[in-house]
Amino acid sequence: MVLNKSLDEHIVIEHILYDAHVSWSRDYFNARALRLTRQKVRDRVRSEGLGFLSKTLPRLGKCLDQALAGEHKLTGAIHGFDTMAGSELPRFLGEFFSRVFQPSGEVLPSPDTQCVSVLRQVLYSYYKYELPYTEAQTQQVISSFIKTEDDLIHVDTSLAVLHGMSTEFNRTRRRPMAAGDLKDPQWHIEQSNQLRVVREARILLNEVFALFDGHDITPRHGPGVVATKQRLGAKFVWTNVSHRITDVYPFDAYFCASTGHVCDSYAEFKLVTDTDHSAQVLLVPKDSRGPRLISCEPVDFQWIQQGLRKAIYELVETHPLTRYNVFFTNQNPNQCGALLGSLNGKYATLDLKEASDRVSVSLVHLLFPEHLHRFLDASRSVSTVLPNGEKLTLRKFAPMGSALCFPIMALTIWAILTASAPDADTRESILVYGDDVIVPTAFAVSAMNILEVFGLKINRTKSCVQGSFRESCGVDAFKGENVTPVRFRTVWNESPRPDVYVSWIAYANQLYDKRLYSAYNYIVSKLEAIYGPIPGDDMSKKTYPSLRSSSARNGDFRRRINHKLQKLMYRVRVESSPSVTQVLPGWNMLLRFFTESSNPVPLRPDEYRSAVTRFTPDTAFAVSQYTKRRTSILVWRWR
Repeated sequence: MVLNKSLDEHIVIEHILYDAHVSWSRDYFNARALRLTRQKVRDRVRSEGLGFLSKTLPRLGKCLDQALAGEHKLTGAIHGFDTMAGSELPRFLGEFFSRVFQPSGEVLPSPDTQCVSVLRQVLYSYYKYELPYTEAQTQQVISSFIKTEDDLIHVDTSLAVLHGMSTEFNRTRRRPMAAGDLKDPQWHIEQSNQLRVVREARILLNEVFALFDGHDITPRHGPGVVATKQRLGAKFVWTNVSHRITDVYPFDAYFCASTGHVCDSYAEFKLVTDTDHSAQVLLVPKDSRGPRLISCEPVDFQWIQQGLRKAIYELVETHPLTRYNVFFTNQNPNQCGALLGSLNGKYATLDLKEASDRVSVSLVHLLFPEHLHRFLDASRSVSTVLPNGEKLTLRKFAPMGSALCFPIMALTIWAILTASAPDADTRESILVYGDDVIVPTAFAVSAMNILEVFGLKINRTKSCVQGSFRESCGVDAFKGENVTPVRFRTVWNESPRPDVYVSWIAYANQLYDKRLYSAYNYIVSKLEAIYGPIPGDDMSKKTYPSLRSSSARNGDFRRRINHKLQKLMYRVRVESSPSVTQVLPGWNMLLRFFTESSNPVPLRPDEYRSAVTRFTPDTAFAVSQYTKRRTSILVWRWR
């Protein structure tokens, strides 16, 4: 018998609808409504292709979210869906919409939260599907990136005025009223408010960074590619270090393992150039709307940026002013804030558009302490190269891809909002994780306005200020319930592939946890047609991909007793990334050990000798071994 290895995307949606009907809705839905809805999915996919699932349905999903958030009434007509007789609600999925909305499109006094979860699951399942993007989508993303740079010209002009006013105030301790102020009192009030926010934000950031020493860092390389093309161990062989970096971070102190490294490699180091290389724009998959643009940094800039990033993370997550408000490694506070805000309406979630591209150099210089400027300026790329080879000078501080983008963006947002907050309770309730922001609802409108004054842009259609819907840090919440859908990202492939195997097992398990058992069984049947028996959770300790409920039996897998560990082990598939052995000169490998071990040694020459004694055997790792990224394979292992 030939097994069917193909997975039809629309059939997954049909199974989700079936699960919703038989598990949650048997009291008020009927088989005819289910049959008609599933037929509509089938017909639209046949006529529109996968775009119906990845583009059309998500557009209706956005309309649903905005209606739940109180932005406007729900109407299906504007999205190409017929409406029910005497109602604004779409006929498609109407059996679910009618349990959440009134015929006029307004949210019911007591909407069915489970129906909201079903609707969002159907509408968003393929929103993040990583389909190949078109040339038109690519050009649109690049054009938007360039347009943002043009917008920052006007922002810089406004910030220059504020900077001049602030400088004058600091010099005289009292800003004299100009003649123009008397002619336009409203202008004077607005400028005074903005000036007050700048002063307060400066005070806050000065207090946070009062004892921060930008020299006290341990540089390291990041996991991604670099604009200068070095890979693996070649990143530790220096051929060029920008003069802007070495003016602040001397080469011998921050790019060498020790003074002995400097002496032994002096001949090679004499050949190191000091060219200021540009970053490079790359396009990576994002969702059905097109790619995401990131800018990969030159290797020398990335080296210092990673060290500064780690130092700033440690400072901010422990400083009394920021440790309960700004987060870099923990999304739970924002996720809990979204759930609580959807339940009691006291907290709003703000969505910033192109946030990483709209924090300008001028804004950073305006708000951050002056003693920090030299470190930040020395470690940022001043230009990037577009895919067409065009070189673009950057007015933004750091595009996505820079290690400093995330911390500087988060601190900028936090400082502006905290400085403009009307009282202590509001300041304590502000939560910032990158560009995911939660503020008290009463402060939300003021928060959005003040952020836009400083050049940031609010996506008001995705910001949740009214209603009972909130979203932040990957959690979608309605009435205190988590209604986050399972979003498929990895495109199904009928050939055995490790990314498909691992990802679709995870998707199936998420559907199982949401009690979508028919959809779960359908995906599992397709996985087993390609990969054979798949272990279940009852066999594992979460050390390898396994299913919540599997038809596989213990006898389907080879097993043995590990007498040393005194446990039963099975021979199962695991994802593995091949390792590469790359032997470099001893000093270069020592440099990697100092910067990448679990207990890194400071590279400051006066500190490194005493720090070496801190190492114990368990902190060592193979400095000549590298993992090849994005080249994983499926292998059989005993687990």
